[in-house]
Amino acid sequence: MSQAKLEQDAVAIVATMDTKQPEVSCVADIIRASGRGVVLVDVGTSSVAATRSADPAALLADIGRRARNSVNALLAEGRISAIIGIAGGKGSGVFGEVIADLPFGFPKLLVSSARPALLAELAGKSDLLLYPTLVDLFGVNGFTRRILANAAHAIAAMHHKPLSQARRKIVAITAFGVTTPAVNQCVRLLSEKDIEAIVFPANGSGGRKMEALIEAGEFDAVLDLTTTELADDLLGGTASAGPDRLTAASCRGIPQLIAPGAVDMVNFGIVSSVPERFSKRELYSHTPYTTLMRTTPEESFEIGRRTGLKLAAAKGAACVLWPSEGVSDYDRDGGVFYDPEANAAWLSGLRSTLPPSVVVQEMPCHINDPAFAAAAVGWILQNIEKEVVSHENV
Repeated sequence: MSQAKLEQDAVAIVATMDTKQPEVSCVADIIRASGRGVVLVDVGTSSVAATRSADPAALLADIGRRARNSVNALLAEGRISAIIGIAGGKGSGVFGEVIADLPFGFPKLLVSSARPALLAELAGKSDLLLYPTLVDLFGVNGFTRRILANAAHAIAAMHHKPLSQARRKIVAITAFGVTTPAVNQCVRLLSEKDIEAIVFPANGSGGRKMEALIEAGEFDAVLDLTTTELADDLLGGTASAGPDRLTAASCRGIPQLIAPGAVDMVNFGIVSSVPERFSKRELYSHTPYTTLMRTTPEESFEIGRRTGLKLAAAKGAACVLWPSEGVSDYDRDGGVFYDPEANAAWLSGLRSTLPPSVVVQEMPCHINDPAFAAAAVGWILQNIEKEVVSHENV
């Protein structure tokens, strides 16, 4: 392979060179032997010795920013098409910052001895491949060599290939087990129109990933069928996607349809993990490891109010579809969470803050009825077509 090809198809290795030099050399040799170039990105503190007296957290943040800028520049120049990190706890945190701007699908692999909780946090922010070492990284030995060799061969086989400009239209959809029938129907109807549907679980991590990818311009529209994460954010459930949920589509101005899917519930772990202040509330064991709590009319009003406030910032077409007969499989006549009063409160809260520019359509059916999916997809199709016409006329 020519040197020019190596320089345009390299793997970036991110590591603290003052402590991980032997491991880096091992990985670099294998990558080069596989026919790929290597670019080293040093995130060790010795590389910024002049600021060694700074606060440790501030120093790590500065190192992360510098390395992030370097990696972004390498990508912009077309020099790298994959990245691998070799790190302990601090280095793993820095690696998470370094890869923050890299596009979805860009190969990212982290070989790490960090604690599982940190690795889980990193995994929730990016499409990162994790290779836990199980042992600490103190040089190359018979055990770590096997780990490093596997990681090096894996990343050497991965290449970033940007999407073609002539790709199919893509719609992001949010889902939960209790809205699955509606999601399945929406995916099928979109597929019939040659539109690709990418489904995100509304479990906190899924919502955060979807918002990040919307912001990155990956989608043409959003069918936000399952906004349950807003309930968890309000009441401290385990499926909160944070305060930025339901904001990216408004900022980018792409069409978005919103429905109150599963806002009747807040997620907790095992029953004993439910906060004491909720011990007298209506609870349901969805699984032995998941306890659901029914939202009250007052809470539903607030969730709707927050939804309206977020949609008030929409720069593009937006629509709210409200199913009068229930918002989840558990919220139907005879169901454990059936509460028309609470659902109506959500709609009232929404209307209290929603501007006239956002259409609200009330559907006399359950969210999982085929008619609801048909109406949701119909609106998406109509407004994607409007976007196409608008861009063609520019």
